[in-house]
Amino acid sequence: MRYLSPLDAAFLRMESARTPMHVGAMMTFRLPQGAPRDFLQRLLARMRKHPFMPEPFNCRLARTRWSRLAPAWEQTELDMDYHLRHSALPYPGGERELGQLVARLHSHPLDLSRPLWECHVIEGLAGDRFALYFKAHHCAIDGIGAMRMVQRWLSEDPQDPRVDGPWVVATRADPEPPRAHTGLVERLRKPIAFAGRQIRSLGDLAKALVQMSQGEDSSVRAALAVPRSLFNVPVTQQRRLGTQILSLQRIKAIAEAVGASTNDVLMAICGGAIRRYLLEQQALPEKTLLASVPVGLQRPDGTPGNAVVGFVAPLGTHIEDPRARLQLIHRVTARAKQELGAMPPDALAQFALLGLSPLILGQMTGALPKLPPLFNVVVSNVVLSKKPLYLMGAELEAMYPVSFLFDGYALNITLVGYCDRVAVGFLGCRDAIPHLQRLAVYSSDALDELERAVQAQPARARRIRTRRRH
Repeated sequence: MRYLSPLDAAFLRMESARTPMHVGAMMTFRLPQGAPRDFLQRLLARMRKHPFMPEPFNCRLARTRWSRLAPAWEQTELDMDYHLRHSALPYPGGERELGQLVARLHSHPLDLSRPLWECHVIEGLAGDRFALYFKAHHCAIDGIGAMRMVQRWLSEDPQDPRVDGPWVVATRADPEPPRAHTGLVERLRKPIAFAGRQIRSLGDLAKALVQMSQGEDSSVRAALAVPRSLFNVPVTQQRRLGTQILSLQRIKAIAEAVGASTNDVLMAICGGAIRRYLLEQQALPEKTLLASVPVGLQRPDGTPGNAVVGFVAPLGTHIEDPRARLQLIHRVTARAKQELGAMPPDALAQFALLGLSPLILGQMTGALPKLPPLFNVVVSNVVLSKKPLYLMGAELEAMYPVSFLFDGYALNITLVGYCDRVAVGFLGCRDAIPHLQRLAVYSSDALDELERAVQAQPARARRIRTRRRH
């Protein structure tokens, strides 16, 4: 058995009927030129024959008397007919029908007695395309880990016929080697060493918190004055999904023009879309909404699971000027990232658990929607690949992230960079957020507004205009 880390176990304990803690992705593929009519049947057959999921997805949660206190993974037999499923879209097989199907699939929790993942191959997508929807529990993987898994599973070679990554888990669990008998001192050595490191890191954490709480652009101070919004309400189990594609070239041009990061520009776009949406709903708070921004960390031991810390940053929804909104976001995020980068690894782990603790306790007790909000929405950004990727010759068009919701936090925005574009996934509670797709439409409009405000043009457009002057 392998025990879950404290952070992984936290996501497991937050699981409830209304807030399933799985994350997912909706990927659309274009069929290879000249693909046979039974291409998807061949794809499914290969996927069933060659399991494509790495550890711990060949494991289930161990059933022991200590499972609730110290959850652990144990290997188990993998039933591919259960985990790999085949669906079809009704006519006309457009983006609307696909989004509705994925939203329904994402609304249902995973079976915690089995390996914690599902994969749905979806045919009938218009334009000689098909889709793949995958979901896995957040206690087993985070956003960075998911991107690496997809990178290793897919291929940059369109002629590569494989459908399995280089790990290829076994369909039947190998017996675990017998454990050598160890004495009491040996068994306690690692837990004692771990506890000692955590105690020593408290000083580093306290010092960092004091520094992070000073100044007007402090992310810690911002978290103490979060306005309640339309998004901070109890959630139900059912979800809505909105998607949008944005030009990465245009986003980079804006970032270059104002000296900000692409992530800052994406947050400003989200802030602009949310501002317009809330104005229409006559529900825009006077103070800026704040986003929880996860930051992926490197795992020194390379083990799966979660290695993430986060901070709170303004979305500038109280500011009408798109450029001023971006400048505010950049000022706060640049400082927060610098301060997090200066913290030792053990202090970072403590900081991550400190931020999650109110969410964990509030969700486990049912009090989370009644507490003052710690933020208004989650906004996360990850990169998949700068080069095209293929699955048995089928080119990946886009990967739309489908994340999870906390109780009392009814909107999650996740962005995935792939090739020359950014796919945006808006996941919302079906009963709390009407007309969710408008947020996706408004994000495209917000990019236009921000581009005009900073008078930025993609590099290629600038070169063309320069040549025309001569």
